[in-house]
Amino acid sequence: MLHPPPDVPASQVEDTLMPLLIRLFVNAAALWVATRIVTGVTYSGALLPFLGVALVFGVVNAFLRPLLKFVTFPLIILTFGIFALVVNGLMLWLTSTLSGSLGLGFHVRGFGAAFWGALVVSIVSTLLGMFIHDRDERND
Repeated sequence: MLHPPPDVPASQVEDTLMPLLIRLFVNAAALWVATRIVTGVTYSGALLPFLGVALVFGVVNAFLRPLLKFVTFPLIILTFGIFALVVNGLMLWLTSTLSGSLGLGFHVRGFGAAFWGALVVSIVSTLLGMFIHDRDERND
């Protein structure tokens, strides 16, 4: 079992770790829905490797998506935000490529599947995020 360093309170570690774990499971659920709804987005494997796919997706979105959105900002403005959907599709496609390299069993066949898959992932993760956020507010 992992223990926090002696000078870090356990509650601080929990406050930092829990949101990351929740985000991981939300990503996994949203990706799973996309594999069920979108033709061309597939997964073959067990639960644990799928959490690896969700982790790859989270890392790609945390580091590359902001950079790509910054670079494509003029196109996003020019298209009234529609180009952001293209960026999201590219992030899902990149997740597929990285997951394939890691042998995780997640595959997106083409940009069309990536685009629609990213749209489903965005909708599902937004809805789950609202549900989780609403529950957190009621518990405070």
